[in-house]
Amino acid sequence: MSRKASNFQKVVMSLGYRGKEIFKPLNTGWIDDQVACVREWIANIFFYKKNGTTIMIDAGYNYERLAEKMKWLDIAPSSLQDILITHQDTDHVGAVERDSDGLFRHAKLHLSEIENQYMTGERRRKVIFGLYKLPMVKSDNERNLLRDGDVFHIDDIQVEAILVPGHTWGHMVYLIDDAYLFTGDTIWFGPDGGYSFINSLAEDNELSKRSLVKLEQLLRKRGIRPKVITGHTGWSDDLDFVFRHKDQVCNSMKKQKPHDPSAPYDGYDEHEDTEENARNVRLEKAGLHRPFPRRGSC
Repeated sequence: MSRKASNFQKVVMSLGYRGKEIFKPLNTGWIDDQVACVREWIANIFFYKKNGTTIMIDAGYNYERLAEKMKWLDIAPSSLQDILITHQDTDHVGAVERDSDGLFRHAKLHLSEIENQYMTGERRRKVIFGLYKLPMVKSDNERNLLRDGDVFHIDDIQVEAILVPGHTWGHMVYLIDDAYLFTGDTIWFGPDGGYSFINSLAEDNELSKRSLVKLEQLLRKRGIRPKVITGHTGWSDDLDFVFRHKDQVCNSMKKQKPHDPSAPYDGYDEHEDTEENARNVRLEKAGLHRPFPRRGSC
C-alpha cells in the first residue's frame, strides 16, 4: 500500500496545502559533518554518521528517487543496518514497506512498542480529526521494540528513545549522543518559533502539547542544547526558538501567520533540490528568514 499511498499524498496534499506555508522541508544535503538529509517532496529523512557507522532516521515515502539522492550524499543503501522510526505514517516508513523497492530489507527497525501496534493491526491510524483511517503498514523487517527512556547503542552511537505521544499514540523522538534530537512530526517550525505539529493530522492535539512541555523540561533539566531536527520544517539549536509556541498547534486549515518568506508555495515542487547544492551548500537552520526561490503562481 505504501506506493499507492505515497502517490495519493503527492497529488491530494499538494493541492490541499499549496500556499498555506505549512511544509518547509530541507533540501538534500548536510547539516554538518555528521548529519545528512534527503528531501522526499515535503518530507525529510536523515542519516547520522560516526566512526564508520551510518544510521538512518525514518524511511520516508515509497519514493522512486531515494537511491539517486542518497548517491548525492555518497551513502549506499546497503551500508545501513539500522533505521530509527519516529512513527509509522506513510511519509516515514514507505521505504521499508513490502511493496517498496526493497533498498533496506536487511535493516533492523527501531520503534516504540506502542507504534508497532499500528503495524500489527492492533491500532488503526486516524487523521483529519479522526475521520479518516490510513492503510495498515506492512513490513517484514526485523524490529527492536522500545519503551520510553530506553537507551541503547549502535556501535559507538548512543540512542535514547523518548516517547512523545499526540501526533500518533506511540510517536518517539531520538536523542543521539546528547547532541542531536530527531523529532519526526512532534514539532513544526514557523518563522517565529516551534509549535505542536499540524492539528488535522494528530491523534490528540492536547496530548501533543503536553508532550512538548515534557520534552523541553527534559532537555533543560539536563542542561543540553542539541540540534533539534524536524521531519518537515528544518532544524534549530536554539531551544527558546524550538519551544516558543509549545502551547499552540499549527493550523492546517489556513495560511500561516506570521508569514514565512522561506516557505515554498508548493512543498511538493522539488526543482530547487539538486545534486550540486547537496554537495556544496550546508543546510541553514530555521528562523533565518531566507526567501525560498519560487516559480509559477505564488
